[in-house]
Amino acid sequence: MNNVLTNRMSELKLYGMLEAWKAALETHARYTNDEIVNVIVEAEWLYRQQKVQERRIKQAKFRYPALVAELDFSAARNIDKTQIVRFATCSFIDQAENILITGPTGAGKSYVASTIGHHACLKQYRVLYANTNRLLADLKTMKADNSYPRTIARIAKQQFLILDDFGLQKLDVEARLILLDIIEDRHGRQATIVTSQLPVKNWHDVIGDHTIADAILDRLVHASHRIEIHGESMRKKKAMGKK
Repeated sequence: MNNVLTNRMSELKLYGMLEAWKAALETHARYTNDEIVNVIVEAEWLYRQQKVQERRIKQAKFRYPALVAELDFSAARNIDKTQIVRFATCSFIDQAENILITGPTGAGKSYVASTIGHHACLKQYRVLYANTNRLLADLKTMKADNSYPRTIARIAKQQFLILDDFGLQKLDVEARLILLDIIEDRHGRQATIVTSQLPVKNWHDVIGDHTIADAILDRLVHASHRIEIHGESMRKKKAMGKK
């Protein structure tokens, strides 16, 4: 009977349940009927939750795998631990709010954004991380092969979008219109993080066109949360520490 049950669980791909059942058999644990059902069903539920989390993290394509516990909250960096922990609860995603992270190169902007995104994946939100310039360039190419509408729709469905390294170069006409499409689709519906070396007050110049810049920034900046990271490059500090 045990072999039959084991085979059936394997055939049905109930792998969490299967491992819990094998463990119970190997340890000769004494369970009532209700207890063993509870143990193996709970094991299957946890297994499936973990698989969803792993899939979300893989699909997000993070630059860094990061967690709050790994962040440097030293005073010089101006990162409020309470604020980051609150973001890790992902309530801002449910409220479709934006977060803008600014600071000098290497200060850890991408890492902080990835930390928040990673916790969102653990809570099973749909997350996408993208380098802004690379994403806009890819979307330009997609306009030529008619895959643009499908990709824009997929981005719009992401509950949490991370646009990293915004402002490294000024946007041309096509890029700013694509960015407007992205932000317009998400405004009031989904949450977005933008990281940049430039202070927010300079973003208007990067976008270029006055009317389009106003439209993008009004949707992106209004009532957004701000993180302004200070301090020297973390990459430089790590490199110096290895010498």
